[in-house]
Amino acid sequence: MATYGSVLDLIGNTPLVDISSLSPNPDVRILIKLEGQNPGGSVKDRIALAMIDQAERDGRLQPGDTLIEPSSGNTGIGLALVCRVRGYHLKVVLATNVSIERRQLLEAWGAEIIESPGAEGSNGAVRRARALAEEHPEWVFLYQYANPANPRTHYETTGPEIWRDCPEITHFVAGLGTSGTLLGVGRYLKERNPEIKVLAIEPPAGEIVDGLRNLDDGYIPPIFIDNGGADLLDGKRIVRPRESIEWTRRLADVGIFAGISSGAILAGAVKTATTLDSGVIVTVCCDAGWKYLSTGAWTDDLDVVEARAREITYF
Repeated sequence: MATYGSVLDLIGNTPLVDISSLSPNPDVRILIKLEGQNPGGSVKDRIALAMIDQAERDGRLQPGDTLIEPSSGNTGIGLALVCRVRGYHLKVVLATNVSIERRQLLEAWGAEIIESPGAEGSNGAVRRARALAEEHPEWVFLYQYANPANPRTHYETTGPEIWRDCPEITHFVAGLGTSGTLLGVGRYLKERNPEIKVLAIEPPAGEIVDGLRNLDDGYIPPIFIDNGGADLLDGKRIVRPRESIEWTRRLADVGIFAGISSGAILAGAVKTATTLDSGVIVTVCCDAGWKYLSTGAWTDDLDVVEARAREITYF
């Protein structure tokens, strides 16, 4: 077994698992990449490390510096992990209605939490973080929504991993959050095979599916615009909150304990499978389910969990 010099060396090279037993079409395979196996527990570990590495190379980050970042959870957790290892102090602007596991993990890695109104969601956290960064120029603001290292790390790592493990891929399906995964992986795959279709999963306008964003709700991540997101995407699939919970439970049928956004993305992949004659869909399991236990997503009545999701941000 290999020996690693740092836990940060374990970020990336996550396994790709065939879950075609969940496909509604016997001629369409579905594979899912288990990003919950990163050391911080999510796909956001990749961008956390990449953004900090780039800031160090650029000279923006010096030993002992303080960073500030808005997050609904996983990016903040990834940054907290890297900052703890590298010796930085992290302030995370977090909506008050996030699940308890988010706060506990951030605090476990030493992050300082700055609260923003829960009713304003992640957009409110972004606004407050940007205002605080302007007030405190001595703090380093990496800003995942506009940081080119976000899509670049997926172009350099996640995309090549998928192509290496599944060159027969015909469709890539991922959530539309910061849009970094879609943009980086999608561009890499289309450069290898222009026939590959890249599809985004988003909630209906005005509804919340944890970890996902509808671009019609008033905030388009700058990296989506800067990287030609509208031209890259071949389409979108709309997934409602209840569907995301149902398919999170279905993932457990194949032994995958995943977060709720992963259920949403799988729901979109399944919808895609019903429209195809044949194909190979690769999707992303953004994180593992252990950060969602307080939601009751696997055990409580579906109506109760759906109602609870309107009040608590799980992702």
